[in-house]
Amino acid sequence: MRILTLNPGSSTMKAALIDEGAPVHAETWDAADAVADDTVVRQAIERWGRPDGVAIRFVHGGSRGGPALVDEELLHQLDRLGSLAPLHQPLSAEVARLVRAALPDVPVIACFDTSFHSGLPDAAARYALPKAWTAQNRLRRYGFHGLSCQYAARRCAELLAMPQVHMLCCHIGSGVSVTAIRGGASVDTSMGFTPLEGAVMATRSGSVDPGLLLYVLGTGEVDLESLTDTLYHHAGLAGMTGTSGDLREVLAARAAGDAEAAAAVRVYLHRLRREIGAAAMSLQRLDAVVFTGGVAEHQPELLAELAGGLSLLRVEIDASRLAGEGDRLISPPGARVAVFTITAREDLELAREATALLAGETAGQRGSHARLRR
Repeated sequence: MRILTLNPGSSTMKAALIDEGAPVHAETWDAADAVADDTVVRQAIERWGRPDGVAIRFVHGGSRGGPALVDEELLHQLDRLGSLAPLHQPLSAEVARLVRAALPDVPVIACFDTSFHSGLPDAAARYALPKAWTAQNRLRRYGFHGLSCQYAARRCAELLAMPQVHMLCCHIGSGVSVTAIRGGASVDTSMGFTPLEGAVMATRSGSVDPGLLLYVLGTGEVDLESLTDTLYHHAGLAGMTGTSGDLREVLAARAAGDAEAAAAVRVYLHRLRREIGAAAMSLQRLDAVVFTGGVAEHQPELLAELAGGLSLLRVEIDASRLAGEGDRLISPPGARVAVFTITAREDLELAREATALLAGETAGQRGSHARLRR
């Protein structure tokens, strides 16, 4: 089965063609092109041929436990979640509409980052809020980066030849999260009701004392709309340094002697270590730590800095193994905790989920036809 995967980001659109589970083409476009018209879809089809299905990554799926075929009713429901993931959700919905218009007879499948965390234990999923607020189970911790975590968990189990790995998945890109995974299932994660919670990110604040935010609102100097915009777009590394928040820019400024950039990196690493330590407490043991995402793949020196503060968890990195590409072990021989850098392959997870859903739909139709014949 040929699946076209589309992964809308805040600045780029990643597209790939997966044929029978194997990647055969991949390209990245500016996200603006995808929103303005159907450039990405048309170019992908012209270059790669007509797919059997199109899988689109949605950051927020609510409480859905798996992928779903896209129709207008589903898109309407997903639109309502847009304010909970404003950097990505509206983009994904717009792309889905463009795809349906361009390929009206090709099934479109929505795959959700939140689905991987839909089985979080109650203690990890609930907030300590009044029962009247939480009775409908909507004001809860959803978790994100699920497609990335799902692939990392599967790949780590393969590399270790262990079906029941107790591991931490650290997705470090423009967004940052830490997830505790036991036997392939998420048991705790740093992001919560929105992708704002947790570690410091490129432009997002990460967790902030809610009392501080109430205080800022109470001053009257900012309203809810401007506070939301600040927390998502102008906080994190960007807010602390006055840069775009791109870690390459921040590290370059630090190397040039910028004191604010140096302080921002210290905050970034400190908060990330805190999330790693907290997530580890949800595991019965720690077999492996996986670093994935763009920063993890392309900033090996920063990983060495990060790991330098994780000795309490027996996490070590062999500097000689940091160089290189692809999935690789970066901990020393015989280390008690295996540490990996694994390339983020959300495209493979998108295709895998779409293929399974379409195969199930086809099998269901065959079964229905058979019952009718009987």
